[in-house]
Order: sequence, then structure tokens, then C-alpha cells
Amino acid sequence: MKYNYVSYDDIPLIMTVEDLMPILLIGRNTAYELVRSGKIKSIRVGRQIRISRDAFIAFLKDSH
Repeated sequence: MKYNYVSYDDIPLIMTVEDLMPILLIGRNTAYELVRSGKIKSIRVGRQIRISRDAFIAFLKDSH
């Protein structure tokens, strides 16, 4: 799937770890490690992990 995000508003409100991979140009293991380590805040819904747009943007701002 090809993503064409031009601004923060284009990013979905809620993402999966799989959604992070093409946005950050990282692999699955790295994406899960960012979530597991708490660098990207997430919540669990049952067995699934969800990341809010705000948490993702906070990660981007903190990584500079």
C-alpha cells in the first residue's frame, strides 16, 4: 500500500504497528520495538496494538 501523507492531518487518527512501517520506512521488528520500548505510546485493544496520531506526532517531535 502506498501512502501519500502531505501533512499531519493526513495521518489516520488511529494506526496499527503495520501502518507505521511504510511511514517511517522501517521493518516490522523495529516498529514493534519502538512500541514495546515505549518510545511510541500505544494502547492494547484485546490482542491488537493501536497508536494514536497524537502519540505518533509526539514521537516524531521527541526524536529531533
